[in-house]
Amino acid sequence: MTAETAGASTTVEYIRYRIPEARSAEFLAAYTRAAPHLAASPHCVDYELTRCEEDFAHFILRITWTSTEDHLQGFRTSDLFPAFLAEIRPFVGDFEEMRHYKATSVRGEGSAVPTLYEWAGGAEAFSRLTDVFYAKVLRDDLLAPVFAGLAPEHAAHVALRLAEVFGGPATYSATQGGHSHMVAKHFGRGITEPQRRRWVNLIQDAADEAGLPTDAEFRSAFLAYVERGTRLAVYFSGPDAEPPAEQPVPKWGWGVAPPYRG
Repeated sequence: MTAETAGASTTVEYIRYRIPEARSAEFLAAYTRAAPHLAASPHCVDYELTRCEEDFAHFILRITWTSTEDHLQGFRTSDLFPAFLAEIRPFVGDFEEMRHYKATSVRGEGSAVPTLYEWAGGAEAFSRLTDVFYAKVLRDDLLAPVFAGLAPEHAAHVALRLAEVFGGPATYSATQGGHSHMVAKHFGRGITEPQRRRWVNLIQDAADEAGLPTDAEFRSAFLAYVERGTRLAVYFSGPDAEPPAEQPVPKWGWGVAPPYRG
């Protein structure tokens, strides 16, 4: 789970079960039937039922809720709960713990899956990308006016930001500021949808020329961020834009991000 999928208000409910082997198949079938009712709740972020490898009788159900209150006052009072409870009711007496937990500051990711930054080729890859891209931008009739008077270090700063977004060092945040700092650079620029589309096309061309990986998984994640970033740029450059709350630079992974909520 990324920082963008689980904000500070989310809570994780753990339900620990001890189910005799003879009832385990029935237990799993019950939760398979109950799961759609859980998934349909707007208060449920995600869920997972796991089984102990050392002792098959032990199961743990993990549910991430938008908040403890949303679970207790939202899901449990909704029309979804009776159907959910009806499926799992035979096992209500088999749980050993049912509590809510908040995440602490002790968190991180291991190295089993490379970051997008590592997969792309590290800092040098993003430096090549922005060098090629901004050379194209300054020759483009549609985009050149937007970047008129571009500071010589602009491409290098964008390379640092992209590197950080995709899992590299937090150099951009340390030297240039966080998400709000970047957003502020777009205020009043009046970026149009045709300009945004051209930006997207040119950076994809630049990725090809700079030798970034071409596998479907990397390019889909890369393009997803480009789409998100450029659409935010259009919004924040418009007349009705309001500065967002102070936020860190987003961390992009191989999956997807939730809707932007400001």
